[in-house]
Amino acid sequence: MTDPATMESMRTDPAPSDQAVRFRHAGVEDIPALVTLVTSAYRGDVSRQGWTTEADILDGNRIDPEVLREDIERPRSAVLIAERGDALLACAHVCDEEGLGYFGMFAVRPDLQNAGIGRLVLAEAERLAREQWSLTTMCMTVIDLRSELIAWYERRGYRRTGVKKPFPATDPRFGLPLRDDLRFEVLEKPL
Repeated sequence: MTDPATMESMRTDPAPSDQAVRFRHAGVEDIPALVTLVTSAYRGDVSRQGWTTEADILDGNRIDPEVLREDIERPRSAVLIAERGDALLACAHVCDEEGLGYFGMFAVRPDLQNAGIGRLVLAEAERLAREQWSLTTMCMTVIDLRSELIAWYERRGYRRTGVKKPFPATDPRFGLPLRDDLRFEVLEKPL
């Protein structure tokens, strides 16, 4: 679990709004900060500051450091980091998955959610998939109970495909379900 002191510094790190958000690709040295960020956006009480919390439906890990390392190191895969000054604001994983762009591990600091940063991260991931990898479609999986999150993606051009996938309920690397009806829905958007 994340150290409470780390979580507190994450909340209070300055993110001056007069500086532009810049993007870079994560390196393995960023793994501890990324685990902290992703955990803060989805798990525990800190995540309740934002609207992306999964604290009522999942416990445990949201991201596994070894899976994150694999995502950083594999070809046609990037973990994007959004920063302003020295402050880590958000991240997302984008990759080429069998000829389709895949968007996941999307996290914005809970105290900065609803500030437009998420839209910037999503647009950068789409640009990367389209311009660097010549992909024509971006897809993602979202827990189908997360209607407010699905609606957010729909406002950005994604559509529900009706394709459902099981939640990996027996793999603690991705969380421990607090209910037995979790499953993913695939969303997609032409790029």
